[in-house]
Amino acid sequence: NAEKRGKRQVIIRPASKVIVKFLETMMKHGYIGEFEIIDDRRAGKIVVELTGRVNKCGVISPRFDIALNEIEKWVGTLLPSRLFGYIVLTTSLGIMDHEEARKRKTGGKVLGYFY
Repeated sequence: NAEKRGKRQVIIRPASKVIVKFLETMMKHGYIGEFEIIDDRRAGKIVVELTGRVNKCGVISPRFDIALNEIEKWVGTLLPSRLFGYIVLTTSLGIMDHEEARKRKTGGKVLGYFY
């Protein structure tokens, strides 16, 4: 929402390890710039630099299980195109996007998506 309004940065609170890993995945693919974790001795905050590339970012609740052979079905459901955007999964090997999960031949639970 902040990106649509033309903002350059946004504050996310409360901070969590899952949010940090999700943001690291977005940063790896160039959808956001740097982010900084601010420890205020409570739940914490994250300041994210926006680059203007995110069209939509969402979370899937409940976290549905996805087998390796079902990833393609979820890509068709959640993303506008097969070549565009990423689904973020939490697997036994850590939090990663659907392409990395396919390379490592593992399924997991859906956290969210961005494109």
